[in-house]
Amino acid sequence: MEKIQIQYLNDQVKRLEYIGGKSDWIDLRSAEHVVLKKGEFRLIHLGVAMKLPEGYEAHIVPRSSTFKNFGIIQTNHMGVIDETYCGANDWWRMPVYAVRDTEIYENDRICQFRIMEHQPQLLFEECGQLEGKDRGGFGSTGKN
Repeated sequence: MEKIQIQYLNDQVKRLEYIGGKSDWIDLRSAEHVVLKKGEFRLIHLGVAMKLPEGYEAHIVPRSSTFKNFGIIQTNHMGVIDETYCGANDWWRMPVYAVRDTEIYENDRICQFRIMEHQPQLLFEECGQLEGKDRGGFGSTGKN
């Protein structure tokens, strides 16, 4: 099992925890009280900094209820933090854009993350035509 060093901003930030049996994603919370007007951008402090093991990265995405509850979208759609972002002041933040006036309180769950191994090195081999089954070129059903 990999061990990850974690630094919390202060004692008010709720500690990270797995939600047993529900998901392998871990919720992150706002570490500050935030008031945003429609159209405003903000980097919301998540209250943690981590030293990830070499060869790993964290993927940060909104929770499924974030847009409905807070009217914000993550501007980079998915944040990626690699193992080099591990200094004493390398705090995790979520870049958001408000689509309506909103208020987020300290410790509100606004996003989630998981730790992934880096993609392996790949070799792309050009071919004239793929040999897999043709699914029609769109989505899971192959239909527009």
